[in-house]
Amino acid sequence: MSYPLSVAVVGAGYWGPNLARNFNLSPDWNLVAICDLDVDRAAALASQFRDVRGVCDLDALLADRELDAIAIATPARTHFAIATAAIRAGKHVVVEKPIADSTENAIEMIRAAAESNVVLMTDHTYCYAPAVLKIRELIRAGELGEILFVDSVRINLGLIQPDVDVFWDLAPHDLSIIDFILPGGLRPMSVAAQGADPLRAGKSCIGYLSLPLDGGAVAHVHVNWLSPTKIRQMIIGGSKRTLVWDDLNPQQRVSVFDRGVDLGQQAIDEADRSAVTVSYRLGDTWSPALQEREALASMVSEFAESIRERRTARTDGGSGLRVLRVLEAASESLGGGGKVVALRDPVVPAALDGARSGELAGEPA
Repeated sequence: MSYPLSVAVVGAGYWGPNLARNFNLSPDWNLVAICDLDVDRAAALASQFRDVRGVCDLDALLADRELDAIAIATPARTHFAIATAAIRAGKHVVVEKPIADSTENAIEMIRAAAESNVVLMTDHTYCYAPAVLKIRELIRAGELGEILFVDSVRINLGLIQPDVDVFWDLAPHDLSIIDFILPGGLRPMSVAAQGADPLRAGKSCIGYLSLPLDGGAVAHVHVNWLSPTKIRQMIIGGSKRTLVWDDLNPQQRVSVFDRGVDLGQQAIDEADRSAVTVSYRLGDTWSPALQEREALASMVSEFAESIRERRTARTDGGSGLRVLRVLEAASESLGGGGKVVALRDPVVPAALDGARSGELAGEPA
């Protein structure tokens, strides 16, 4: 299928216009419609593009045999119903994060897509940013060595959302990135969440997530709506090198430090390890060149390529599910006063969970 695929954007609110603009500019796609319950809003957005219609009847849209795919940019509580209706109609689907409002619904979406042989993709846009693609490449090439920790900060003086807390609003970005860059995806052994509501807004406005990983590594995510300064930073520590990603530094977004801590001898057991000499390694710092491209443009291209190549997308339904289950565990932890919530992989047959990040077509395992 070398010709453009046809797509409709469902939802003309905050994110829909961004999706519509990128689909319209992409040579892989032919944007044909904007669908929204508010037909005037759909028509207003559609009028910004050539030969795009604004509609409010989703059933009629999905009945169009010429339509190949839809992009869902509606509230999370509606994702399941819209996505499953589209999948049953034989349409490929990309859905805004979070993939669904519950793990059960996400699993059913993955099952339905597998049974209908269509692509189900999660719009984890940050995963297609040039910096994140480079970080993933460096980790997979072994440049950092064994991953020891991931420390992520996403704070700003932001809009307090009316329907979700700061974890569900901001943390999906960080969790999706961690899922994307770690071999095997985001599979913490447990989740512990601490939240604060100093404004008495009825929801956490400040949050901290602790995620112990396999092999003794740990991931930590800090999100905050109340900070007077804006920080978008992730530090990834490895046994060889440490990487710092500062998304707000356009001159040097990614820095790799050949600095760290070395053990003076090979420890045989924990007793030996506690007694070894610690030395500090101070080496060079370098910054890889990045090819600047809008992340959302790369995302819509990946959606088309996964359809044409009949493979799972880089951020497939499985990646959306892994992020969602951490968010649900965080809510459970908050409800228990910060208790540690043990996690097990969701019960999804391997064939439905999609390819792991390193098993995609054209990439080394």
